[in-house]
Amino acid sequence: MTTAHHAPGVTRPGGRTARTRQAVLAAVLQELDDGGFAELTMEKVAQRSGIHVATLYRRWRCVEGLVCELLTDLSADVPLPDTGTLPEDLRVLARSISAFYGEARMSRLIEAVVSAAARDPQAAMVLRSFFDERLVLAGQMVRRAVERGELPPETDPEEVLSALGAPFYYRILISRRPVDAALAESAATAVWAAARAGAYARRADAPSYGPSPGDA
Repeated sequence: MTTAHHAPGVTRPGGRTARTRQAVLAAVLQELDDGGFAELTMEKVAQRSGIHVATLYRRWRCVEGLVCELLTDLSADVPLPDTGTLPEDLRVLARSISAFYGEARMSRLIEAVVSAAARDPQAAMVLRSFFDERLVLAGQMVRRAVERGELPPETDPEEVLSALGAPFYYRILISRRPVDAALAESAATAVWAAARAGAYARRADAPSYGPSPGDA
């Protein structure tokens, strides 16, 4: 799901700065492949990327900042579907999530980010912002479904998308089993049935994840 979210203090400029950023993020991913988050250090990333370690500390501050930005960068390639029906949108999105986390390195990455968030308040803020923003953007699918009459008007878009994503994170972080196509199909089917039945109706005391696009 493409968004404009970036780690604090980091933008997506062009030219030399962009090349530096890509070199650093590629090095972070390779280091995670080789040794996991526990072995990740700013010095190793600097050596592999060819970027001075002082630059890394100045722009990303810590390894937690690096892994959070890497997750943001890679997940931008997960598209937001618009097939014309919500059940198909849910299936397409679930399959995209499954394909993304079906790669072992991506599962290791989300584990690293969650671990980083547990250790570092700034990383926790970035992780929360990352998921909140994606919930709002993906909620466009649900709002379109409400407009088409597929779902009850009071359906909470963020709750629907949270329910869709939950089985994947449970599988990766709790049961620690592989993510596969069967999980994508079951998650999409279950969420569609529950949403149609009104299971995700918005409550007056429900928390807000932020403004919906176009609400200004």
